[in-house]
Amino acid sequence: MSARTDDIARRLAREAAQWLALQDAGGLSAEQRDDLSRWRARSAAHEALWQKAEALRRRFSEVPAPLAACLDRPDPDRRRLLGQALALGTLAPLGWLGYRQLPVGSWRADLRTATGERRGLTLPDGSRLQLNTASAVNLDFSGGRQQVQLVAGEIAVDSVGVLLVQTRQGLLRAWGASFCVRLGERDCAVSVSRGQVDLQPLSGPGARLDAGQRALLGATGIGAAQPFDAQLPGWQQGLLLADNQPLGELLRELRRYRPGLLRWDPALERLAVTGTFQLDDTDRILALLAASLPLAVHYRTRYWVSLTPRENTA
Repeated sequence: MSARTDDIARRLAREAAQWLALQDAGGLSAEQRDDLSRWRARSAAHEALWQKAEALRRRFSEVPAPLAACLDRPDPDRRRLLGQALALGTLAPLGWLGYRQLPVGSWRADLRTATGERRGLTLPDGSRLQLNTASAVNLDFSGGRQQVQLVAGEIAVDSVGVLLVQTRQGLLRAWGASFCVRLGERDCAVSVSRGQVDLQPLSGPGARLDAGQRALLGATGIGAAQPFDAQLPGWQQGLLLADNQPLGELLRELRRYRPGLLRWDPALERLAVTGTFQLDDTDRILALLAASLPLAVHYRTRYWVSLTPRENTA
């Protein structure tokens, strides 16, 4: 499966999951039903995925035995058990859809993290590797080879010697360097905070990045090197930083660390945000945004959250 095919499959899965969640939340309006019909009619792949989504919903919506047992129980646990069972019936097929549409290499990788999870470990050569949210790598330290293959997501590396990092766009070679690599749809972003890293695309000339530089590595070339502040903390320290950043950009980054659906009114896109946020508690980040900006946070479930402009009650 090509990278582009992967991207299309994941996009369709996300769209199908959103339509399924909207439908299960209380029905679609006439306009939304028309939109869904047009979405299904776009291609055979759209319709096939929708049929799969509905089949999964029917399978998971069958009343589980624990739920049937609790329906007639007048004790205080009844409502809690009912809510948990119904939430499972809605979320399980959505999670299955997302999982099945991931690249095969991700769930077969040597190491991987779930959405919102970060993981660090020491490699056989003594280098330090950190995986960001929803990331996957393969390791090859056999026969004198020292290579990490980035399959999905983002990694940070502190290498103690020569270390290779393979991506689908090309190869990175580091000598005792600290750097980050983040995969995108068409290229990968490389940021070097210590030492030097050589970049070699699949075709075309290579280039070297020094400490304090970052660039985009594509399959056929390398973008111009740009400076950045290598001393600023980031996800490796569990932090999300914003300095007069548009709210839409912050929320798109936050969505990488939060399972489920996070949506917002387009009117909120350009609100400016400044602050330092702890990635381990995304609910608190949303609460802090609501306390400092004119917006309201609405929870349909823990995994379906919407942000809207706050109504002026004055």
